[in-house]
Amino acid sequence: MPDRGGETMSHKRVYRIYRAEGLGVQKKERRKLSVGERQQKPQVSAPNQRWSLDFMADQRASGQRFRVLNVVDDFTRECLVMHVGTSITGHDVVRRLEAVVRFRGAPQAITTDNGPEFAGKALDLWTHDRGITHTFIRPGKPVENAYIESFNGRVWDECLHLHWFQSLDQARLILTAWRQDDNDVRPHTSLGGRTPNEFARLQQAG
Repeated sequence: MPDRGGETMSHKRVYRIYRAEGLGVQKKERRKLSVGERQQKPQVSAPNQRWSLDFMADQRASGQRFRVLNVVDDFTRECLVMHVGTSITGHDVVRRLEAVVRFRGAPQAITTDNGPEFAGKALDLWTHDRGITHTFIRPGKPVENAYIESFNGRVWDECLHLHWFQSLDQARLILTAWRQDDNDVRPHTSLGGRTPNEFARLQQAG
């Protein structure tokens, strides 16, 4: 992206500068839910067994609100989609999912809440045509989609909460860099100290 001197900087460099310069505010402590509020879900044992989908919301410095569609593979913890827009419809959700399916195949199942973008005809027809099981969590029970809720929490604490976006393009740039760092650079304890992409490659090799 162009800076004030007219030079070009990559999104990775922008993100690293944001982090290195501490251009953010203090993180808020998120209240953890008690174990008794959690519902057990069937375990996953391979990539593409189940993807979790959810939306996040934030706003620009101007006050304009925008949304972020996140899609995570529950087994590999890869973030497959991180799409930013002011208005994201059910058809937009399908287009983003189909783009991922073209290079990695379809999931056996997806898990979402009951939002209109997920409960509408577009996603219903797509999952039916693809033979994908679509499971809805119970209203008011976000912990039933624990993988994506944990992911969203990290996105909020480490990215959205720390930046005052001036434009949608800036939000897309910063979020894309964060997603690449999470998938390719950061080791996850739940994956034996490997990154999601590294873990996924090991599954393919095995």
